[in-house]
Amino acid sequence: MSGPVDTLTQHGQHGRYPAATTVEDFARNLTAVQLRIAAACRRVGRDPAEVRLLPVSKTKPEASLRLAYAAGCRTLGENKVQEAHHKWEAMQDLSDLHWSVIGHLQSNKAKLVARFATEFQALDSLRLAEALDRRLQIEGRSLDVFVQVNTSGETSKYGLAPADVAAFVQALPSYSALRVRGLMTLALFSIDEERVRQCFFLLRTLREQLRQSAPAGISLDELSMGMSGDYEIAIEEGATVVRVGQAIFGARPMPDSYYWPGEISLLRKE
Repeated sequence: MSGPVDTLTQHGQHGRYPAATTVEDFARNLTAVQLRIAAACRRVGRDPAEVRLLPVSKTKPEASLRLAYAAGCRTLGENKVQEAHHKWEAMQDLSDLHWSVIGHLQSNKAKLVARFATEFQALDSLRLAEALDRRLQIEGRSLDVFVQVNTSGETSKYGLAPADVAAFVQALPSYSALRVRGLMTLALFSIDEERVRQCFFLLRTLREQLRQSAPAGISLDELSMGMSGDYEIAIEEGATVVRVGQAIFGARPMPDSYYWPGEISLLRKE
């Protein structure tokens, strides 16, 4: 399945996205991304309504997030839980603003996620599942979660190996406060479109296999995959959630190694 002609060139554009500084900037950027989502859907006969855009606001200041909210964003994705929690505390006046934590989480930070997040996209161990469930029970809350899968095979990446996901999913009904929605992955950091595409294809194939034996109550409807440089490829391969930061908010000042500990990328960012 071939992607758009300029998909590959996007991998070389990171750091060049101009900062969004007005509500109009955000509205324009959101419209541009949605148009590209719709075009990608048309190429493969999908309904654009099947794809949820998750704007990623990590490292951006509160003022920028408030502009994004004014432009229509009602859920924001954050990588570092302490940063996300701080922003949540500062923005509680926006009662309909929801938070998705998309980065790796140590089990000792589960109490923070349980306090404020509505979604967690990086579940990759039973120890973390237990910690989250315990804290959520205390808070009287539940949480939508995605199981993170390492589809690239890179040792620097978090996430379960594809071969380990089936057994992991079978154990999740024990944690009643976790609502399993689907799978998440970070594709290979590469300018080779076909190698990137293979990561997304693998996740979709794995999801179809898991659906045949998923426990009752475990939903695997969602596939969270694709970021600013490759979300169109991800959509062509079945993504239902795309995590887009820089194409909406503008470039970030720090390299990927800051945002994704242990992962070095000069080619691709959210």
